[in-house]
Amino acid sequence: MNDHEVHEECLRLLRDGLPVPAPARFTEGQDYLPLGLDKDGDIAVVTFLYQWADPASAFIEGWTFHRRDGEWMELGGAGGSAPAEPLARRSSGEMGRHLLKYGSGRTVRNANRLLPWGAKWVNEARLRASAEVARVRVGKRILDVPEHGHVVVVWGARRGPVVEALAADDSVLDVMDLDRPSVPAASRA
Repeated sequence: MNDHEVHEECLRLLRDGLPVPAPARFTEGQDYLPLGLDKDGDIAVVTFLYQWADPASAFIEGWTFHRRDGEWMELGGAGGSAPAEPLARRSSGEMGRHLLKYGSGRTVRNANRLLPWGAKWVNEARLRASAEVARVRVGKRILDVPEHGHVVVVWGARRGPVVEALAADDSVLDVMDLDRPSVPAASRA
């Protein structure tokens, strides 16, 4: 998929949302799957899983957007290697907890300013939720966790949000402070 195709697919997903149910595998001739989508007001992020001939070469990429004058404007992207067997959902016992952060990115959203200070950022974090997690709460937003367990979160505030992993009955299974990704805010077994 070239840059123009990525941009068009991102705009389609921002308009129509992710496919339900989430794709569980690649089809013949397809080298990407949409993984996640999050919108928070005038900012958004879309993630894709790419896989070429060798399954070990799987790559996850996130693209951030800012809505200006009613249109989604691409800000940039970040990516990295995908976890092993990226479409297989893991239990919290296998993962070590209910939420794991495996990637992040940051793009400036007001790059056209005249002076270097005063930059405003769009941040994104790529998370993997265990099989016990049905939804993720980010402030007042509730994100359904697809079958593959990948979730992406976007924010524009200076501090990262606190993310809660919710069970099907909405009980809190795990809490992660995205401002301090290496130290969980709390963990409930």
